[in-house]
Amino acid sequence: MRRFTSLEARIDAAAHRVLDALPRHGLSGALVEFLVFGLKQAWACLFGGLLLALIIATHYVWPRDALLARYDFLFLAALGIQVAMLAGRLETLSEAKVILIFHVVGTAMEVFKTSVGSWIYPEDSFFHIGPVPLFSGFMYAAVGSYLARVSRIFDMRYTNYPPLWTTVLLAVGIYVNFFAHHYTVDIRYGLFALTAVLYLRTVVHYRVFRFRHRMPLLLGFLLVALFIWFAENIGTWSRAWIYPSQSHSWTPVSLGKLGAWYLLMIISFVLVSLVHRPTEPDIEERDSK
Repeated sequence: MRRFTSLEARIDAAAHRVLDALPRHGLSGALVEFLVFGLKQAWACLFGGLLLALIIATHYVWPRDALLARYDFLFLAALGIQVAMLAGRLETLSEAKVILIFHVVGTAMEVFKTSVGSWIYPEDSFFHIGPVPLFSGFMYAAVGSYLARVSRIFDMRYTNYPPLWTTVLLAVGIYVNFFAHHYTVDIRYGLFALTAVLYLRTVVHYRVFRFRHRMPLLLGFLLVALFIWFAENIGTWSRAWIYPSQSHSWTPVSLGKLGAWYLLMIISFVLVSLVHRPTEPDIEERDSK
């Protein structure tokens, strides 16, 4: 897997000219690793961060009587960001494919979920399918974009990764349950258990700057889901979409949604793994930090 696009490679080379002169070990060295970790995470979140910033900004400044609806602007802006990222070589073509697939997957689920009243979009739009504005699919695509970019930028490798076909079946089961639990038994707790069984022994090895680090993959899943839940709170606060309990005034999104995002994030992770196939770290890297 190629770690950087051509533009990212130039940025990385420029950063090395500065960072290579900084301390390697001790507290100062740890702070350098932490700083680079934060910068790389922000870079991986580029698409999602820009989209979230636009959602917040339009909540404050978008005129109610504008000729272009707020949702339509967000849809066109998301398209523009994607085109710009590809043209500027900030994103690879394979990552764009993941984003497209997840946009379709997410939009299909949105159409169903809004039809059963799980949440609503309170504003009008021109670009929509039923009650679902098309910008909504990009919110799911932002998760796929982040996971694809973070896997590449941090050169993620895995030990004890489960067979790929088992993860695909898990993802299919999760997706089907998002629909089926409205009519049959909700098996999400069984899916949580199956996730633990499959990934319990899996460790992700990732390079920050000078060193490789590692963490249990399940912990990584939980941390990503937590940040998505934070973003969803911002999205509902800005009334980009709302749950029935938020129709009169905003209240924090239920912690129960954290589990839903955890499972949905695993679908995205599996889709990314079909593009960036999980590989094991080199032998000499297994004993890194």
